Amino acid sequence: MELLHGWINAGNDLIWGQLLIYLLLGIGLFFTLRMGFMQIRLLPRGVKEMLGGRNHVAGSNDISSFQAFATGLASRVGTGNVAGVATAIALGGPGAVFWMWMTALLGMASAFAESSLAQLFKVNHHDNTFRGGPAYYIQKGLNMRWLGMAFSISLIVAFGLVFNAVQANSIVAATEGALGWDKNLVAIGLVLLTAPIIFGGMRKVGQVAEWMVPVMAALYLGMTVYVIITHASEVPGVLALIVKSAFGMQQAAGGFAGYALSQAMMLGIKRGLFSNEAGMGSAPNAAAAATTRHPASQGLIQMFGVFIDTMIVCTCTALIVLLSGAFVPGAELKGVQLTQAAMSATLGSWGGTLLAVIMFLFCFSTIIGNYAYAEGNVEFIKNNKTVIFLFRLAVLGMVVFGCLGSSMLVWDMADLAMGVMALINLFAIVMLSKYVFVLLKDYQQQLKVGVKQPVFDVKKYPEIEAKIHKDVW
Repeated sequence: MELLHGWINAGNDLIWGQLLIYLLLGIGLFFTLRMGFMQIRLLPRGVKEMLGGRNHVAGSNDISSFQAFATGLASRVGTGNVAGVATAIALGGPGAVFWMWMTALLGMASAFAESSLAQLFKVNHHDNTFRGGPAYYIQKGLNMRWLGMAFSISLIVAFGLVFNAVQANSIVAATEGALGWDKNLVAIGLVLLTAPIIFGGMRKVGQVAEWMVPVMAALYLGMTVYVIITHASEVPGVLALIVKSAFGMQQAAGGFAGYALSQAMMLGIKRGLFSNEAGMGSAPNAAAAATTRHPASQGLIQMFGVFIDTMIVCTCTALIVLLSGAFVPGAELKGVQLTQAAMSATLGSWGGTLLAVIMFLFCFSTIIGNYAYAEGNVEFIKNNKTVIFLFRLAVLGMVVFGCLGSSMLVWDMADLAMGVMALINLFAIVMLSKYVFVLLKDYQQQLKVGVKQPVFDVKKYPEIEAKIHKDVW
């Protein structure tokens, strides 16, 4: 077992330490430059598409653009936004936040690319919904089903099973510490809450995420606004500290500028990528489920999801931690403990209880969002009701496991699986990038001539029409 764990750790060191971070950033930069910084130019349009997403449903049983967006955001916003940001600050300093912002800015272009492709190559599920994602566009766009299978297996292991256990474990940690709840009862409660949703399939997940995500976002944003108002005079100094620390300026006098800069960059980039998932191939599985008029519409909406995850939610955590005075360079406090200390310092004794509620909402929404990602990939491998039923039972089993147990081997295996799926997806979106550029050009041309809501006419592009599912566009 120790030998196996050693191999898995070596694989993680290679993929995450030597390959993936640079590939994610490089490919994000490639799409950013090739598409003329569209994530900045079209961000207002992404907001407009998101706000209008509730009205894009052709029939009452469809999954709307907003529901697909909420499902993707439900999975994105989790422990990484609370514990991950605090850990990045504790180990890399305030400058890590700046590099999280930069990572998200580049990642927004990759998110647009992968989600637009997921929409283009989605397949009809024959129940007024769709399925799609990297596995599907790898099979249809690249004619490489074996690689699509490899992606699906990796995603199912990472997001469908193990990461749900991680989220359940975080719920137990938060509720045990703040409320004194028994982890066995928490496990039972989580299963009772999760089962009706995942057994309802993608449509039920979308319906729950549609109201849960705005509620949890508003709660966290409202709390941050309160902290900012009560510490208004300190905000400019904190923002300046983030920027200065990002370039090692704070440490220059002590001679540690180079080390501080590398630490801030590496931790900010890593935590940013883990949090917003841009380019990893996870969110496109939710994006593909939506009923839309143009693939680029959902691409813009999912791109905005990266902005919300990092530029808004992660920044909320950073401001709470840095304004509270709880962060002390070199201290042992990090992760959830640092965030709890920050909330107690800014909100009083009830701060820990509020964090437990927020952690529950973030983690529970991630559990159902992760399930939505995985369902389409299980169907890609074997579209069988019995297989789906057994998978749903396995998800519930991993939720219980996460509440009651912990195994570093399992978590490290999930990291390796996620690394593999990200490498496969990055290869695919680069190979299929010409279709991304066609979709963006078509969308922008329609906007230029005054079309309020662009519609994709696949008959204008015979090469694309020959590759996609016949009854989708």
